Amino acid sequence: MISPDYVKLMARYNAWQNVSLYREAAKLTDAQRREDKGAFFKSIHATLNHLVWGDHMWMSRFAGIPRGNVGTLPSGLDAFPDFNDLAVERIRLDGIISTWAASVTEVDLAGELTWMSGALHREVSKPRWITVAHMFNHQTHHRGQVHAMLTSFGAKPDMTDLAFMPDA
Repeated sequence: MISPDYVKLMARYNAWQNVSLYREAAKLTDAQRREDKGAFFKSIHATLNHLVWGDHMWMSRFAGIPRGNVGTLPSGLDAFPDFNDLAVERIRLDGIISTWAASVTEVDLAGELTWMSGALHREVSKPRWITVAHMFNHQTHHRGQVHAMLTSFGAKPDMTDLAFMPDA
């Protein structure tokens, strides 16, 4: 089982890594960010949109935030067609995640979470702590894809090692 300290740590890691990726992605042209690089969601832009979509879905379940204008999984890949709007939403959403993480207790991680899964097209129930761990794992997985796509353009995002995350 994970702890509230783990949730706080991963929220900090998420925000730190997003600052790095968005800083480097901003140096590319829109065409480069949208170029099919062979990743699961093809491009940097679509993958960053997917991360925002996923975080909206999970935070709506964990913290009751509105899902906003992110749509379904397919339409969520371009919910924010303008990169600057996407970057602003990422910062806003990271603030929501950090605020939520700061208040998570052991009780919040206990029990089951039940939701309607669009991916499975049915209701799903899982232990809450697993779904929280999944959200952070999902972020790390897709950010790794973005990191690789950015480096293919010569960008230099920060290192991704959790052990070397700055303390502040």
